[in-house]
Amino acid sequence: MSMWTEPAELAWFLVGLVLALAEFLIPGLIVIFFAAGAWLTALALMAGLIESFNEQLLMFLISSIVSLMLFRKQGRRYFEGRVSGKLPPGESLDDVHGKRAVVLTTIKPNTLGGKVEYNGTPWAAEAEVEIAPGTVVEIVSRNNLTLRVRPLS
Repeated sequence: MSMWTEPAELAWFLVGLVLALAEFLIPGLIVIFFAAGAWLTALALMAGLIESFNEQLLMFLISSIVSLMLFRKQGRRYFEGRVSGKLPPGESLDDVHGKRAVVLTTIKPNTLGGKVEYNGTPWAAEAEVEIAPGTVVEIVSRNNLTLRVRPLS
């Protein structure tokens, strides 16, 4: 092991750390696999399996791409969480007028605090009349993350 590998090990570890932290800022579950590649490169350097800079780059690229190909799909399933009621193809979330939702918490007239479930996701909701939980409602409009609803009559 040459004298230059110790700073290189630290450098690859820090590159991995920066990439792992970047995963929190950049959505998509991709950057974390390059962090894993950097850490595997640091481990290979520590074990004396590789020494030259070209070997380090090759190890980084191969381990990053292989881990990305092998584990991204499983990782997305794990981090995606429970999703129900996905929108059909061609339908936009802006087209909520007339859709049905279920009241989760009591909606009181012209106040915030009520919630409905639409497409498997809880939304803040408001209405002109009081609506009890479990009631199926029709969405009248959407203002940012708040749905204006009315009971089905």
